[in-house]
Amino acid sequence: MTEKSNTVTVYILDKEYKVACPVDQTDELRASARMLDQQMRTIRDGGKVLGSDRMAVMAALNLAHELLQLRQAHEATEQQLERQVGHLNDRLDQVLADQKQMSL
Repeated sequence: MTEKSNTVTVYILDKEYKVACPVDQTDELRASARMLDQQMRTIRDGGKVLGSDRMAVMAALNLAHELLQLRQAHEATEQQLERQVGHLNDRLDQVLADQKQMSL
């Protein structure tokens, strides 16, 4: 079965863009466009980058950096949870072994 898509209009730095998007991802697309628009406005208002192409690249770099930081934090949390679950499993195995010894 194919996903239904529609054309969504978003605005970035007051410029209109029409983007094909699956119907169920329209809200995420609009949120992404707002995030990019805000990032580009921040860069533009900083006055250090001229040209919309350069602002777009800087915004993309900033957002990619943020994404990488979030991924690293997620991976660290996942590793910590795996260690904790392993520790709990070890403790549970020990308790079960102790119970088995007591019942003999």
